[in-house]
Amino acid sequence: MYVAVVPNRSSPPATLLRESFRENGKVHNRTLANISHWPPQQIAALRQVLKGATTVGSSADSFQILRSLPHGHVAAVLGSLRQLGLDSIIDAAPSHARDLAVAMIAARIVDPGSKLATARSLHPHTLSSSLSASLGLQATGEDELYRAMDWLRERQPAIEAALEALNRILNLLELQLSSA
Repeated sequence: MYVAVVPNRSSPPATLLRESFRENGKVHNRTLANISHWPPQQIAALRQVLKGATTVGSSADSFQILRSLPHGHVAAVLGSLRQLGLDSIIDAAPSHARDLAVAMIAARIVDPGSKLATARSLHPHTLSSSLSASLGLQATGEDELYRAMDWLRERQPAIEAALEALNRILNLLELQLSSA
């Protein structure tokens, strides 16, 4: 297939999508479509595709990157926390306070810093990773993090008891594995 421009005597040239084929040893052309009404850039793009191009135009023309945030380390930390069940140990019911607590734990692992630094790293204008987007947190201030810490303090005995029970189970499993 190819694009052919066929001149006309008294009107603009016709732009046609054509194919070549052989019949009884002779080359013939068949018109597949009249694309004269297409804009010039669309015809140029079709020519590129017919020549084997996989994308048309430069990648800068195809899309624009507004912002790119590191995500792999955040996904690994959050995945590990969830696999261990730490979010459920903090609170069985999903809540904003639980998400903030998980965010503070993950931030401490990913990029240790003060609560102010953590709040800044979660704010949409100063994001340093995809942590806040992964947890569905909007603009988070340091006061909100301190309130979440107060919430955690109230839950501390229950969290410590759950972690102690988990530790006992892990110790029993370790003993069974070592004796087997």
